[in-house]
Amino acid sequence: MAKNGRLVSLDIFRGMTVAFMIIVNTPGSWQYVYAPLRHAKWHGCTPTDLVFPFFLFIVGVSMWFSLKKYGHELNGSSFVRIARRVLAIFALGLFLNIFPYFDRDYSTLRIMGVLQRIALAYGIAALICTTVDRSYLWIVTAAILLLYWGALALGGGSDPYSLEGNLALKVDQAILGKKHLYTGFGIPFDPEGLLSTLPAICTVITGYYTGGILGKGKGTKGVFKTLVIGAGLTSLGLLWNKFLPMNKPLWTSSYVLYSAGLAMVGLGFVYWLADVVKFQRWGTFFMIFGTNALFSFFLAGIWTKLLLFIKVSPSGEKMSLYSLFYENFFAKVAGNMNGSLLFAIVQMLIIWSIALILYRKKVFIKL
Repeated sequence: MAKNGRLVSLDIFRGMTVAFMIIVNTPGSWQYVYAPLRHAKWHGCTPTDLVFPFFLFIVGVSMWFSLKKYGHELNGSSFVRIARRVLAIFALGLFLNIFPYFDRDYSTLRIMGVLQRIALAYGIAALICTTVDRSYLWIVTAAILLLYWGALALGGGSDPYSLEGNLALKVDQAILGKKHLYTGFGIPFDPEGLLSTLPAICTVITGYYTGGILGKGKGTKGVFKTLVIGAGLTSLGLLWNKFLPMNKPLWTSSYVLYSAGLAMVGLGFVYWLADVVKFQRWGTFFMIFGTNALFSFFLAGIWTKLLLFIKVSPSGEKMSLYSLFYENFFAKVAGNMNGSLLFAIVQMLIIWSIALILYRKKVFIKL
């Protein structure tokens, strides 16, 4: 643990997640992406499908440290802190959905998104963790996951876990309206919708519980406990998958256990290396990302949207800077598949270079 009370391993693990998140979000061409860097089409879980739950899990771990100064209790100060953070992150998410088309038709603006889900899941999880005794958090988590499973199973159509027949679709369309939902699945369906945010709260709570284990500085005992619980959750998720398919867009309960379990195992190993063995140099690259994680993710979104927005006509035909760089350099140098991956890695390194400047100047942007 660093002198300022931060877990070095947490910054490294968070940085690893952000780096991978940027890479999977910015291929040179979506036509040329290696299978592990794609989301599962519907049911299933690829390495890419683990990125978002890992980040939510990390939000939960960080929450344990941020709420420590308030005694892990809900009071005036902690409530203001939680509410301010929820509003700030949600507002940034909305800004990303709007940018750079500020003169757009707002009747079709997508309301939810990655940052919006982080905001809501964090806010509700924080209220739960500051009002419920830590020893009962697993009961609350189990209750939410079981109730969500029941709601999906009983509230959906004849195929309750399908794209067209799931309850989350019906709830989001009724509350948010079809025009305000994501359309990337071919129909108005939001993978970061309202109802599916409920099980995502459990991902954050699991992270909070893990923060309590590692934050007390129990060394190898903490590592062992984290690894055992993580392996157990992963196994339960795999078992539950036989009855409730793992599905990231629906954030199914089996997916929650499986991804949160793997996140615990991953953080446990990094914690052992960085905070117990004190072998930290290997993680310096990721630590730079990890100290300004949300800002780096937000900046990556702005940068990507600018590349797509700015159009040029190098040979008479208009194309975005994004396509220009990929087609005229990366694809020609490394081919379609490797060029697409190389493009994504370079985008990640561009954002990392800005994070490096902030890191060296000791500027840590907190939301």
